[in-house]
Amino acid sequence: MSDSVAVVWDDALLGYTMGGEHPMHPVRLDLTIQLADSLGVLANDRVTVVKPEPAGADLLTLVHDPAYLEAVRRAPDDHGVGHGLGTDDNPIFPGMFDAAALITGGSVQAARMVHEGTSQHAINISGGLHHAMRDRAAGFCVFNDAAVAIAWLLAQGHERIAYVDIDVHHGDGVQAAFYDDPRVLTISVHQTPLTLFPGTGFPEETGDPDKALGSAVNLALPNGTDDSAWLRAFHAVVPGALKAFQPQILVTQCGCDAHHEDPMADLGLTVDGQRASYRALHDLAHQLTDGRWIALGGGGYGLVRCVPRAWTHLIAEASGDRLDPATEIPESWREDVVRRGLRARPPTHMTEGGYTGFAHWDPFTESRVDRAILRTRHASYPYLGLDPDDPRD
Repeated sequence: MSDSVAVVWDDALLGYTMGGEHPMHPVRLDLTIQLADSLGVLANDRVTVVKPEPAGADLLTLVHDPAYLEAVRRAPDDHGVGHGLGTDDNPIFPGMFDAAALITGGSVQAARMVHEGTSQHAINISGGLHHAMRDRAAGFCVFNDAAVAIAWLLAQGHERIAYVDIDVHHGDGVQAAFYDDPRVLTISVHQTPLTLFPGTGFPEETGDPDKALGSAVNLALPNGTDDSAWLRAFHAVVPGALKAFQPQILVTQCGCDAHHEDPMADLGLTVDGQRASYRALHDLAHQLTDGRWIALGGGGYGLVRCVPRAWTHLIAEASGDRLDPATEIPESWREDVVRRGLRARPPTHMTEGGYTGFAHWDPFTESRVDRAILRTRHASYPYLGLDPDDPRD
């Protein structure tokens, strides 16, 4: 695939520090861009690096209450503003409003470029802050850039937008923003809410029963799900739902915290499984939306060993010039990790040797993952006009 890709990036995006040793430390973004650059991914003729502009109130209020915006502005000088700010998850830090607005502007910029056709795909790895709600911060997220970008696309006249979230945590904020809007299909593939924040994302959450039943699909996977089982589940649910919905644009949240080393969750994917997930999303974009694909970052707290490799693969995949998994990571990048004083041992190659083959789902087998698949299909598929027991759907 020869694809044009816009990568939204500016070093100013590193300002979303969340304060000190917070898990969301932006060093993960810096290391990603440096790795992609050192491997020649950003030098690809099909890749253009684009600087974002901050989102103004006109954009932010597509999703957020004006009173909440004012609270975010005041927070550095008034730590008692409430709205979920000033907690361990969402500490207050200097320049918080400007940093969060810049990330949101980056995701809207990505949406604008795909909408206008100036780029077939667009990526904002700093985005994907999917937990922020209309009037409060949550789960490391101040503004919900994904929801704002989708709302902007709807304002341009698009009638069917699909959002697929593969972060290990449920994409609750985006689901909440469009739960009563049949123009947006939200699909979230995540660790079971029985064992992980935010405690939502059960298969029975299928959209507002009066306005948008069937507009939400939730695939909640058991702890320990590995590459093959995750891919089996994804392919058993996501392509069928997307094909039934027939979206005009595909927006994906590509959080990589389903990684087996991630300190905040309990799934078992390798970088190889994550690379395979990006390929599947890319293929679906070409099959269903003429390639109109907006890819956002999200979670991922393996700052050295996971995030840089995963999202470098994402950018390379979007460009149509995939990296050989056996590619060696430049010594200069590894030395930089050591110079920064980061404790994790830097990886040497772009693979972990993960096995990404999988058997396609059928209704006659039973495992923990198969039970999760069937529960989701039975909850959601009938509303999409699909047979939950037919593996062809």
